Amino acid sequence: MTRGIDLQAGYSKIVRLGAGKIYAGGTTLANHDCKTVKVAVIVERAKKDDDHWKYYDSWEAEDENTDRIMSNRAMVGEGDYYYRVRCYHSANDDVSSSFTDGVYIEEL
Repeated sequence: MTRGIDLQAGYSKIVRLGAGKIYAGGTTLANHDCKTVKVAVIVERAKKDDDHWKYYDSWEAEDENTDRIMSNRAMVGEGDYYYRVRCYHSANDDVSSSFTDGVYIEEL
């Protein structure tokens, strides 16, 4: 994890809520109040035997004059896929990224 003068840490999160449902998001923490703090959340999915993760959904959140931002969503996901989250974090000009392992979502 890259750390800088402004950026302290960034985290990605994914939780299986049950058949066809996930909770995904990310958090960015700064060392102090910054002009801008951002998190970009990217949800990807793959079948069991796939070699590559494919884009599923994404969103961004930004706040000003703060030391943290968090953005999470409950989502419906097609069953029989693994899902993961990648996030890009920034505090002023410091940038880093994070990602989760995949979680399997069974069919409804």
